[in-house]
Amino acid sequence: MYALNQTRVTEFVFLGLSDNWMLEILFFTAFSVTYVLTLLGNILILVTIVFTPRLHTPMYFFLSNLSFIDICHSSVTVPKMLEGLLLEKKTISFDNCIAQLFFLHLFACAEIFLLTIMAYDRYVAICTPLHYPNVMNMRVCVQLVFALWLGGTVHSLVQTFLTTRLPYCGPNIIDSYFCDIPPVIKLACTDTYLTGMLIVSNSGTISLTCFLALIASYMVILVSLRKQSAEGRRKALSTCSAHFMVVALFFGPCIFIYTRPDTSFSIDKVVSVFYTVVTPLLNPLIYTLRNEEVKCAMKQLRRRQVFS
Repeated sequence: MYALNQTRVTEFVFLGLSDNWMLEILFFTAFSVTYVLTLLGNILILVTIVFTPRLHTPMYFFLSNLSFIDICHSSVTVPKMLEGLLLEKKTISFDNCIAQLFFLHLFACAEIFLLTIMAYDRYVAICTPLHYPNVMNMRVCVQLVFALWLGGTVHSLVQTFLTTRLPYCGPNIIDSYFCDIPPVIKLACTDTYLTGMLIVSNSGTISLTCFLALIASYMVILVSLRKQSAEGRRKALSTCSAHFMVVALFFGPCIFIYTRPDTSFSIDKVVSVFYTVVTPLLNPLIYTLRNEEVKCAMKQLRRRQVFS
């Protein structure tokens, strides 16, 4: 708290994605469309699951939570990025920067935990189908979702504390389009080696450990599929491949960025755009285009609205 009170920096300035105004207009158009599609796609999945009784199962309960998290995750960074693309000077107050950092890590960590839970759900459904109704009942699912939000909150509070305890007395230029721990702590007026190591042990370890757990669960599932019927294998592979695509698209950038906070590469901005802007859009596309049950539910919901 003492370090925070001594902060002389009152705002940060983003360098953004480019200093070419033509590119900025192009980025603004593309990312505006992407953001709107992200909101519409994830809201559509939420509405479809809520108003379709046969989708009130653990798998779709987790999927609806994923859509909610994707809406929140993209909304933390994209609106501010779009605003910056229209302004010559891209600034954010110190308090708003810390708030953005907090919610970014809250929703990112919640998604990491949720994807891990979803992999466990598929493992139980495929490998021990007879025990599935008892192991993954709705009470357990609600408890797991509560636990992931609690874990995400604790993680984000720790990351925020590590950042705000450092003194910031200038410079205030962030080589990014949003506030995240690696670029922000580089501006601290003190040695940040220990803080960087704590970040690796927190964000990096969570990302890498959950990713390895996911890989292990999918390997077990693939081995167990040999005992399934041809139809069972097809359905299981379709579901698991969709899950694994989402896992790879989200975990790859997280591991790339948060396992080396003291090192920066020119490709970091591209990677950040991918997991804050693109991935939240791809999730609903992957889960709807590859899921016949969801597509049928959407068609029935549309017919019901038309004829009512």
